[in-house]
Amino acid sequence: MSDPELLIVLVAFACAAVLCVLWLRQVVLHAPVKDARWRDKPPLLWRASGPLVRGMGASIEPMMPARLSRRSTTLLRQAGLDAAITPGELIAGQMLAAIVLAALVWWVIPDAPIDADPSRSGNTADNPWSMPAVLLAASLGAFWPLAWIREHRAKRLRRISRALPFYLDIVTLSVESGTNLTGALSHAVAKGPAGPLQAELERVLSDVRAGRTRAEALRALADRIDLPAIASWVAALVSAERQGSSLGPILRAQAEQRRQERFQLAEKLAMRAPVKMLFPLLVFIFPCTFVLLLFPVAVRLLEEGLLR
Repeated sequence: MSDPELLIVLVAFACAAVLCVLWLRQVVLHAPVKDARWRDKPPLLWRASGPLVRGMGASIEPMMPARLSRRSTTLLRQAGLDAAITPGELIAGQMLAAIVLAALVWWVIPDAPIDADPSRSGNTADNPWSMPAVLLAASLGAFWPLAWIREHRAKRLRRISRALPFYLDIVTLSVESGTNLTGALSHAVAKGPAGPLQAELERVLSDVRAGRTRAEALRALADRIDLPAIASWVAALVSAERQGSSLGPILRAQAEQRRQERFQLAEKLAMRAPVKMLFPLLVFIFPCTFVLLLFPVAVRLLEEGLLR
């Protein structure tokens, strides 16, 4: 590349950098100041980026397709982060992570010449692995926030599945003792262990106190928690309330069914354990055992000259 061409590239790069900095400054300055009293604490990635993600999210969200916005909202709601992150902030976090990781890889991998021979100075082509590495880093950076949220959702659903039988027992005992369903849910929230299910039941009570019917609040709970057990429990409660049936036997049957499902899951995981242990046994334990058993035999054969 000649000197004029290099100068043009540097000037264009400087202009692009200045425009990018000015755009980011406008985004940060015009970032919406939200009332944080009703919002949950955002994850570390979004807190570390500060108002940048909020400003970018406010600019991106109006341009998002409706389908993408619905999918992002559903994912955040099922992960319990809908009160902490907006769909626009999720996309902004993906973009920011992609840019940061790509810039880091671009800085770490220099544009080294292909030919390391100093006598052949004519071959000064750039490192062919630089651009693929940057593109791969950008792809990983864009996928990482989404993967983290999906993993957070899976962990949250597992915690809800483990805590559900205990909460159902509390609700069942409260209903059988003469308390209505709302009071039983209040007892479960007060006496149950802390966790995502406690927060979701507390949200149901808040919806009921805000004026929503109990059936609507329970259906919203089933929409937020993508679990067949929760959907079955909510459907049974709504159906029993509509028909005027007694809730005690229905809740006890639901609690017993959830407990049986938990035991079956534990048995299923226990049956998978020997299969998962097969690879470490074959790769790490069996070779060491064979070495310990065959080493004295090999030494004895070497002493007798049979292996020479």
